[in-house]
Amino acid sequence: MKPSRIFRNSLLLAGLAAAAAHAAPLPAPFAAQLNANYPAIETLYQDLHSHPELGFDEHQTAAKLVERARALGYDVTTGIGGTGFVAILRNGPGPTVMLRTELDALPVQEKTGLPFASKVTTKNAAGETVPVAHACGHDLHMSAWYGTAKLMADNRKAWSGTLMLIGQPSEETVHGAEAMLKDGLFTRFPKPDYALSFHDDATMPSGTILYHAGPFRASSDVVNITVFGQGGHGAVPHEARDPIVIAARLVMAIQTLVSRENNPLDPVVITIGSIHGGTQANIIPDQVKLSLSVRTFKPEVRKRVLASIAREARGEALAAGAPKEPLVQVEPGTDSVYNDPALIERMAKAAQGAVGPEWVKEMPAKMTSEDFSQYGQQPGVKAILLHVGAVDAGRLDAARKAGQPLPGTHSPQWAPDFKPTVTNAIKAETAILLDLMPKK
Repeated sequence: MKPSRIFRNSLLLAGLAAAAAHAAPLPAPFAAQLNANYPAIETLYQDLHSHPELGFDEHQTAAKLVERARALGYDVTTGIGGTGFVAILRNGPGPTVMLRTELDALPVQEKTGLPFASKVTTKNAAGETVPVAHACGHDLHMSAWYGTAKLMADNRKAWSGTLMLIGQPSEETVHGAEAMLKDGLFTRFPKPDYALSFHDDATMPSGTILYHAGPFRASSDVVNITVFGQGGHGAVPHEARDPIVIAARLVMAIQTLVSRENNPLDPVVITIGSIHGGTQANIIPDQVKLSLSVRTFKPEVRKRVLASIAREARGEALAAGAPKEPLVQVEPGTDSVYNDPALIERMAKAAQGAVGPEWVKEMPAKMTSEDFSQYGQQPGVKAILLHVGAVDAGRLDAARKAGQPLPGTHSPQWAPDFKPTVTNAIKAETAILLDLMPKK
């Protein structure tokens, strides 16, 4: 019989507490080097922040990281999965460990007021002019990635193995990891034994290293539904079949899949984010289109919920006497992120040695999605995603006392508390890599 999640987490916390006193600190030379490197890291951050690029169009972003990786002695290959790249540092026998950063920004107009705020606009895939901003912190991730890459390259004598650093395009569309894998990421290059990535977090004090064992980030799929009716005059609805009414019923029926058909211990979120139909008040249209976001943790729940959405759509159309069945199209997104509990315990212990036990905390799972999950789906690869708090502690405490929410990721006002966040992220990333790599 498997132990309960609560019992497993209790064991994990107890193990971390016992290990904290024995966690190896980050070597003193690394800390001094990080202090010396910080101005260049901050300069890179501000440059990346001011010049964001959308997914699969991160040409200049990738070039900036590639130039720096090559200067550090990494063997770099570009154009993987589009604008992605791989930087390899072979340093003797040992495991292959991968550290990923994302390259892309969001179609958001920045409103932070920072002196280096983005003013970029560009054409999206549909040809529309949109603003662009690093509203999810990928610029911070890239800066930490570079700081860690430099520490590891400058201290080759301290570890043995193969360090594989990747710049991944288009995480925000949850298709960048898939593109790199399809382009031979784990066949043209060494398949990693371990894969690591960090993400900034808007709910915890800056510099806090956050972990969660087991299912951590949800799978994500988009479902597009076209409901068909029979158009007509709004004054004689009995002569038509109103797809707006069918769609309205469907919106409510779909929520019962969560409240009445799903085990409440298996989280599911279904969000109907878009509904479009009709042109004016006195015309009944002949179709309505809906777009849904579906998030789950378990593959079997994911499969059942997607099938049930299609069933509900057919049922509502049948009940209303629609002229034909709705068109239900599923756009597969990404799988859920799973953090191996034993490896999480090891990584948390390494992070404690780097930043101090008081700065390493367990966090709850999140229903947001991350295509970093795709790497852990590959046989033989253990992948770990950690978070790092990115909000000034005083500001966060004041907001909580006032009951006022602060801007989070994907907000036009999102601006991480950079220095303490990136510093602890680099320390934790480096300590984890050193823990996974044998000493020379």
